[in-house]
Amino acid sequence: MISVLASDPQKNEPITAEKVVRQRPVTVWLTGLSGAGKSTLAIALERRLIGNGRACHVLDGDNVRHGLNRDLGFSAADRSENIRRVAEVAKLMNDAGLIVITAFISPYRADREMAREIIGSDNFFEVHLSAPIAICEQRDAKGWYKKARAGEIADFTGISAPYEPPLNPAASIDTSMVFVDDPLMQLYKILSRSLVKNM
Repeated sequence: MISVLASDPQKNEPITAEKVVRQRPVTVWLTGLSGAGKSTLAIALERRLIGNGRACHVLDGDNVRHGLNRDLGFSAADRSENIRRVAEVAKLMNDAGLIVITAFISPYRADREMAREIIGSDNFFEVHLSAPIAICEQRDAKGWYKKARAGEIADFTGISAPYEPPLNPAASIDTSMVFVDDPLMQLYKILSRSLVKNM
């Protein structure tokens, strides 16, 4: 749905948030294992977009799990509800004209498809960060993988819970070799070419 803010009496056309901010409001949905670089890439992309005068916002575990979704755990049902709520917030932000960048493991294809349906397929841009689990474990500064392998954390994606990679993502970026700069440039070029007006 497109939010209509007012009407232009001279052109008899609706004035939408998209026209006001002069950009196409999309949701860039980053998915991948813990340690694949989702939040790091999301924040870097946000800085690049804001630096170029684009209105955008990152949604990730740090700003969602500690507030809106603090009542949820990590069971399959709670993960699904987490993604549903995130998708609803992203849609509202898109309706307001914002570019949204989400950084969630979102391990289940069905949940990501649900997010696509909520946000709208035209505005949903799924990006798979495909770093293998061995690399992700090497980057694990908080020791989550070690705890998961020791049985101290239940339902940990990639260890005791599955990750279902996208079958047909808009983009798949290997973050195993270079962590930020190259993936950032790849993603920014794709966005510039395909999604956002006048970037």
